[in-house]
Amino acid sequence: MTIPTLSAPDGTTIPAIGFGTYRLNGEEGADSITRAIDAGYRLVDSAFSYENEGAVGAAVRRADVPRDDVIVTSKLPGRHQAHDDAVRTVEESLFRTGLDRIDLYLIHWPNPRVGRYVEAYEALVECRERGLVRHVGVSNFLPDHLDAVIAATGVTPLVNQVELHPYFPQAAQRAADAERGVLTEAWSPIGRASDLLRDPVVTAVAAAHGVSPVQAILRWHVQLGVVPLPKASSPDRQRENLDVFSFELTTPEMNALTGLARTDGRTNDQDPAVYEEL
Repeated sequence: MTIPTLSAPDGTTIPAIGFGTYRLNGEEGADSITRAIDAGYRLVDSAFSYENEGAVGAAVRRADVPRDDVIVTSKLPGRHQAHDDAVRTVEESLFRTGLDRIDLYLIHWPNPRVGRYVEAYEALVECRERGLVRHVGVSNFLPDHLDAVIAATGVTPLVNQVELHPYFPQAAQRAADAERGVLTEAWSPIGRASDLLRDPVVTAVAAAHGVSPVQAILRWHVQLGVVPLPKASSPDRQRENLDVFSFELTTPEMNALTGLARTDGRTNDQDPAVYEEL
């Protein structure tokens, strides 16, 4: 299956959908990630704190896909945002994967009350210059956080990975990312399988196209220009989640799904302005 791509202002492209690996660990996790890559996923998302970078690296080596065709992502945890700690963590991530590089490395959370995310980003840029990573980005950054790292380094993050789903569509954040030339990725794209999948609006849109509620939601992301990162361990679900390019939602359907936005739409009350991730 050929996956469309999105382009950053500098011409860098990433697939329009990726594969989340949270809680896919060990041999079973490596097997699941390998199946996902062989099924067609070319963007694999991990994090230092997921403790599965080794499984991701093993999957990339096992998959029947050239290494250069797979974008491996990892993320820097809040506890290692001091400059030297950040550099060592990237080096450790690389050792864990057993790969020659990590393609995209993000700051997991800004932790603004700690106030070291700019320092951490500077360290990631240095790691890019050393060839340890190809691209740098951020996760859960608000517009002022983006402005701070861009001003300090002159390097625009390739992506900003944020919580995003129909109950929390993040219109203002998406606009802020786009204004700065940052691509938006979505973690928890189906609301952590909450009651969103049973919402009458979602089920009606899915039924109109003969697809699953998950596929309808992932297609909504794609048409917004957001890269969703669904996770699935079963081969059938992996393939189903990837099969969202054979149909198109109408404008009223897109508006109806976006209209599900809730003031309390976050799944776990993790507001980047105050949330601290270790």
